[in-house]
Formats: sequence, structure tokens, C-alpha cells
Amino acid sequence: MITLLAFLVTIGVLVTIHEYGHFQVARWCNVKVIRFSVGFGQPLWRKTFGADQTEFVLAAIPLGGFVKMLDENELKAAREAGENDAGNYSDEDLVRSFNRQAVWKKILIVLAGPAANLLLAILLFWLLFMHGVTGIKPIVGELKPDGVAAKAGLISGELIQKINGKVVDTWQDAQWILLEKSLSKQSVEIEAIRNNKELHVHTLSFDNLDNDTEVDLLEKLGMGLMKPTIKPVVDKVMRYSAAEQAGFQSGDLILSIEGMPVSDWAKVSTLTQASAGKMLQFKIFRNEQTKLITATPRATEVNREQVGQLGFSVKIDQATLDQFIVNKAYPPTEALQLATKKTYDTAIFSLKMLGKMLMGQVSWKGISGPVTIADYAGKSAQVGWVSFLGFLALVSISIGVLNLLPIPVLDGGHLMYYVVEILKGSPVKEQTMIVGQKVGFAILGLLMTIAILNDVNRLFIG
Repeated sequence: MITLLAFLVTIGVLVTIHEYGHFQVARWCNVKVIRFSVGFGQPLWRKTFGADQTEFVLAAIPLGGFVKMLDENELKAAREAGENDAGNYSDEDLVRSFNRQAVWKKILIVLAGPAANLLLAILLFWLLFMHGVTGIKPIVGELKPDGVAAKAGLISGELIQKINGKVVDTWQDAQWILLEKSLSKQSVEIEAIRNNKELHVHTLSFDNLDNDTEVDLLEKLGMGLMKPTIKPVVDKVMRYSAAEQAGFQSGDLILSIEGMPVSDWAKVSTLTQASAGKMLQFKIFRNEQTKLITATPRATEVNREQVGQLGFSVKIDQATLDQFIVNKAYPPTEALQLATKKTYDTAIFSLKMLGKMLMGQVSWKGISGPVTIADYAGKSAQVGWVSFLGFLALVSISIGVLNLLPIPVLDGGHLMYYVVEILKGSPVKEQTMIVGQKVGFAILGLLMTIAILNDVNRLFIG
């Protein structure tokens, strides 16, 4: 239910913002708007508002929307087709039809939808930067001996300070720069501090990396994140869980599992998950006494695999976390600058990725469909509102960029027609636009097919 609700909120907000951009600029340009629809298909709710009696519609299929403006060409075609609801409009209304507007007005109206999505992303990032950005310090963790990072001379425990001269405060900053450079197969220079004092410079090459977008970049580089060692002390025990049934209590220190000593919570988690339905004996320390507890992790499906879960959480020492976590809030002006730059960088990166896909340099597995979007919407919503707003911003940028592509039926396709109109001094022929529309639908159909196949592969095949 959380996933479904988060998906509906995501699509509802982003589609409404996109279409409102078209709607508002059309009104500013004195174009008559007939209908504003969020969703396609059968209307679930409709209401007319305003001096133009614009019909606002909430439709059954929430995968898009549209703003229908008065257009004489569409009106003529509808009347010729014998449609009874084509409408009767006065000469005053027809003057306000979309097709009679100057080219620059048409361009503004078409650009307004994608622009609204990009402005929404800037607003969301601005709020997040002012609230404070939390991230993990870029401390190098476990390295694969034959990995790219190890060959570059990086060692576990080094703190990355700069990449190609840019200061990085978190792993998110570091990964973003590395991801950008990996697309162009450029080498990067990494400045890292070793033993809290020694500065070392490493040159990391991307020449031999594959183009599989499904694999995490750090994994490709053979480099992990440094994780804190957390004592295996039980914090909360869930009601009706296997842990409660076995008699675990908050504050229990786990000493061993099946006779195997454990000193880190990660070890407890690994052994528990690998023992679904299997009885395990735990040695714990409680109230200055050692006790034995027998518990059977319940089988739970996670990512199409059966894993064991007992139903307790770990007590985390804040001082330990503070060694690995950084949180930084920015004043409004600086936050706005950062938000604008992040939106711009993400949009350009998306275009580069698409270009690499078209040239066969990057896998098409990176295209996601509605199922993956819904999955990530639900996961980000469960983490918290900060994560969900960040997710909304990224999807809003994707929608804005996608709609600017020069594909007929998308906003970018209409812009292409208007540029041609400016160059040749007359509108593109209707027959040309009809052919373009068919080509556009074919391209979108192909993209949607790839996206759905990728969704099926991720969620059901693996």
C-alpha cells in the first residue's frame, strides 16, 4: 500500500506540475484552454472553473496528462468527423486559438511543461540543502586485490578529499563525479588522506570498465565503503517476532551463534539471514550473566530470495556513527545555487547517458519503467520524507529532459516543428506532422517496451 500510494503521489505531483506549466503560460499568452487532465482514459472526476470554463479532469490511467487548448485545425477535423461535442466557439474565442498564435508564444507554451519540472527539482533540492544533507564520509573500505581501485594504489581506511580538484564531503559526492567521468572513460585524480596526515594522490582509470548500468560503480571499481564496527547489542524487539518468542530483550549482548564468536552486528545479520527456518543457539550477556537462547529465524522473501529474520534491531552508539556520518546545512542563497547546479548537472548527465545508449556505449538496462519507479517511490517513502523528496526531484528532472527530446508527440518534437517554421517562414505541413506523429508513437512504444522488459528482468528474472 505504501508503494502504491507513493507511486500515485509521485506521478500525480509530477504530471500536475508539468501540465500546469503549459496551462499557466497558455493563459499568460491569452490562449483559450478547454481541458486540463491529469491521467488518461475514463474521467473519475471533472469540474469546470474560471472565465474560460476550463474543464479540470482526474482520469483513470495515471500515467500522464494533457492540456487541451482551442485549435481551429482540431476543431475542423472534429466537425468533419461528426463529433457532437466539437463545440461552438465565437470569433472572439477563435482569435485565442493556439494555431493563430505567434511562433514565439507557441514555443513558450511548449517549453513551459519541461521547465516546470526542472523548476520543481530546483525547489525540492533547495529545501533539502537548507534542511541539511546527510551522507557517509568517503572513507575507502574493503578492496578487491585485482580491482581497479587497488591497482590505482588506494588502500582501506583512506579518506578521499578531492577528485580532479573538486572537494568531496560524502560518498554521494564522490560517486557522482566518478560516474560522470566513467561515461567518457576519463581517468581521474584522487587525493586521499592516509593515517590522518599523509596525503596520497592516485590515478584511477576507467578504460577497462564495462557499460552495465545495473552494476554499482564502486563494485565495478572493486571498492567498498568503510563501515563502522557496531557491537551486537539488541535494541528493540518486535512484537510477535521470532526474537520475542525466543525471549530476547533490549540490551542483550550477543556473544556467539552456534558456538561461533561474534563481535560485530554485521556478522549476526549475515548468519541470521543465511539460516531461514533453521534453529540457532545464541549465547548472550544479560544482567551480568551469560545465558543461552534458542531461536529460529523466520523465512522472508527479499529480492526473490528466502532470508531469515528474527525481528530485533541493533543499538547503535551515536559516537560511533558520528565518525562515519556528515551532515551539512546551507544558507538559503548558497542552497539555491547548489540546487540549481545539481539540477543542471543531473539533466546534462541524463542527456549524456541517453546519447551513450544510442551509440551503443552504455547498456539499455538503465531505462526504467513504471514498475521500477513505483518500487523506488515506495522504498524512498519508507526511508523518510527527505529521501522521498530527493527521489521526486530526480524523477522530475527525468520527465523534463525526456519531454525535451526531439521526438514527435513530445514537447521537444513540437519545438522542432516551430524551429523549422521559423527557418522556412511557414508552418510545417499537416501531412508531415501526421507522419511525424506516427513515428513518434513508434519510438515511444519502443522505449516503453524496453522499459517494461527491464522492469520484468529486475523484479522477476533478476
